[in-house]
Amino acid sequence: MDVTTLRIAATLASFLTFVGILVWAWSRKNAKAFDEAARLPFEQD
Repeated sequence: MDVTTLRIAATLASFLTFVGILVWAWSRKNAKAFDEAARLPFEQD
């Protein structure tokens, strides 16, 4: 295995991680938790 193969593997792993984070962030089951977290700065004590 040469260095080019390792670079390709690292690029693909990074891209798949990025896509996984996008899918997680945009999933509907997380929407409620994200909406609550977005309102936290505006809630008064």
